Order: sequence, then C-alpha cells, then structure tokens
Amino acid sequence: MELKGRSISKGITEGIAIVSKEPFSFLGGVNEEGIIIDKNSELYGESLKNKIFVFPYGKGSTVGSYVIYGLAKRGILKGIINKECEPIVATGAILGKIPLVDKVDIEKIKNGDRVVVDGNSGVVIIK
Repeated sequence: MELKGRSISKGITEGIAIVSKEPFSFLGGVNEEGIIIDKNSELYGESLKNKIFVFPYGKGSTVGSYVIYGLAKRGILKGIINKECEPIVATGAILGKIPLVDKVDIEKIKNGDRVVVDGNSGVVIIK
C-alpha cells in the first residue's frame, strides 16, 4: 500500500514501524540508547533502534530537536512518519538527516509493519 504525503526531510529508508497513537515528546520521552522512558507512553520500555517511528505529532520542548539529532548521530532512529509534523521534530530530522514524511493516514500503519519512508518524494510504502 502506498500513502502519499509531504516530504519534510530528504532520504529513503526502510524498516519496521513502531507506532504511537499519542503525540510524543523527545525531551524526557526517550533516552540516549533509544529506549522510550516516558511512563505514560503506550510504548514505554520499547526501543526505537533501527525502527521507523510513527506518531501523530511532536510535543514539548525545543530541546527535542537535539534529542532527535543525537539519536540520528548514534545510528538509532532510521525514519519518522507523522500525521502532522511540527517544527521541533522537523528540525531534528533535518539536522540528523532522518527521512521524514507527514500528512499521511498513520492509522493504516501497524506496529511491526515493514515500511519504506521516501523523504525525497513524500511517499510511504507499507510492504
């Protein structure tokens, strides 16, 4: 299935989706190893390592951009898919060269789906 969206950060990547139905704050929400540490998150204890993180939109501090950048530099986060990207997540993804597409129906993506994020053309493919 192909979902057409909007390109936010360039690049193409493929991986397993990890899906949050709730908005996500990177500051205090994830540690430097990519483990979700927000106890209120449905994904508490899960790892973002080598995953495509799917969530509606980011929330919280602008420091979240640097957290995303750090995850990218450590090779942890492969890609991001949002329903509606906002500046904090966009900045972190662009700085970290993490492919990011938004304006897609994220409800069609399930935990464990293999997905391709094409940040060059703004397309997400669910395999």
